[in-house]
Amino acid sequence: MSSNNTASRDVVVVGAGFAGLYTTIHARRAGLNVLGIEAGSDVGGTWYWNRYPGARCDVESIDYSYSFDEDLQQQWRWSERYATQPEILRYLSHVADRFDVRRDYRFDTKVAGARWDEDAQVWHISTSAGDTVTARWLVMATGSLSQPNLPDLPGRDSFAGAVYLTANWPAEGVDFTGLRVGVVGTGSSGVQSIPLIADQAAELTVFQRSANYSVPAYNRPLADEEWQQVLEEYPRRRKESWNSAAGSPWGSYSVPYENLAPEEREQVLAESWTRGGVLYGKAFERQTIDTEINDAARVYFERRLRNIVRDEDLARDLTPTDHPIGTKRICTDSGYFETYTRPNVHLVNLRRDPITAITPGGVQTESGFHALDAIVYATGFDALTGALTAIDIIGRHGRTVRDAWKDGAQTYLGIGVPGFPNLLTLNGPGSPSVLSNMALGSEQQGSYALRLILHAAEHGYSSVEARSDAAAAWTAHLGEVAGKTLFADAPSWYAGANIPGKPRTFMPYLGGFHTYTARLDEVAGNGYPGFVFSEN
Repeated sequence: MSSNNTASRDVVVVGAGFAGLYTTIHARRAGLNVLGIEAGSDVGGTWYWNRYPGARCDVESIDYSYSFDEDLQQQWRWSERYATQPEILRYLSHVADRFDVRRDYRFDTKVAGARWDEDAQVWHISTSAGDTVTARWLVMATGSLSQPNLPDLPGRDSFAGAVYLTANWPAEGVDFTGLRVGVVGTGSSGVQSIPLIADQAAELTVFQRSANYSVPAYNRPLADEEWQQVLEEYPRRRKESWNSAAGSPWGSYSVPYENLAPEEREQVLAESWTRGGVLYGKAFERQTIDTEINDAARVYFERRLRNIVRDEDLARDLTPTDHPIGTKRICTDSGYFETYTRPNVHLVNLRRDPITAITPGGVQTESGFHALDAIVYATGFDALTGALTAIDIIGRHGRTVRDAWKDGAQTYLGIGVPGFPNLLTLNGPGSPSVLSNMALGSEQQGSYALRLILHAAEHGYSSVEARSDAAAAWTAHLGEVAGKTLFADAPSWYAGANIPGKPRTFMPYLGGFHTYTARLDEVAGNGYPGFVFSEN
């Protein structure tokens, strides 16, 4: 399309992950003229870009899927308990085929900027293709974890070897056979990729700033009998998920911690451990609220770790000390701690021995030099806000989202941003987002955005904007809810702690998926108080 060509749409949806696909499919079903814009060459969102070795979802695959179409739910067959990235990508491609959604998308296209036109009550959206699209509504389904974070290390760009980012992995894969490899970062992508990189590399050096809690996935193939049972139980399982705190059917043990004998508590922790990964974080009610309960879960973790890593100094370096267990996302691994017992794997504790420079030949720390052929940055994302502040989204009075959020993100219900009419954000700050099952969360978010759009159309409104006082109150509520938990004590990416200079505010809604959904339904049922509706 030429640079002077302008297309007009009812809705532009940015992103083709779970939220973007759902919203685009249902916008078309509602009779809206919709256009999707996606930077990748195909659908998938986060799962298109995150192709690193071992990439796997930490929500069970049978739950990490759409619930809106019964035929889709019954006909797609998951092969494993925790699906790998290729299988999740195949699933999303299957969804795109089934609902013919690609015809509504422009791929290999980035949104360069967006400007609100007050007179016309539309957004003018410029793209990397050099054209402009006008739309009444701009829906940002850009994902909670989609803006990669590459640390600004001295000499970083001088390295002469190969450099990889787990958040933007080559589609063709990487062969590390015989190479000296350094991995910087031990968050989820590091924990998942390190065992597989160690299988290939001649030498693997892991540079760890913060040790993380990780629990084995206990992954397994789904046998035909188990799968048949899943299909039969889907109605109950989905109902439980929609009425849960995190969008999955798993809850905490029914008997309170204080009512159990020590051996019973141990049994609950052991059973929860075998559920795998993040599910260990909810063995007991109040586990991320009550310090005594949290300490019990921590001590059990440390004992399991030392059963694997017998070297006391190494075990101590691998033991988290900067946050209560579960207040940073517990990683889900396959042989992570076992990897450090291999002779070709070395751990550098950056708190004791920080990086002073990246050089053409490797990494210099205070204590010595590490010669490397390749560096992998498993350094995560500018979470929740990064994908939005990276784009020049200009609202009223020429103010950008970046400017509006310079002291911390403020949204109303995680959906509306004051000063930015007809801009709706999905799975961003102010919503449960990463604290819930993102598949069901994306359905919930996309559905609510479309309810708001259709409500405005039905009543003849040309724009909808979140009130500043409503956004301030909702954002304060996020902090109040988090402040009653141990999450407030953790330097996590939930609060922007991994990005230098980013305001430290707890961004997700911690009050629970079901509670949040009920709140949105209440607001809709009362005519959307907290939003201002305008006529052109």
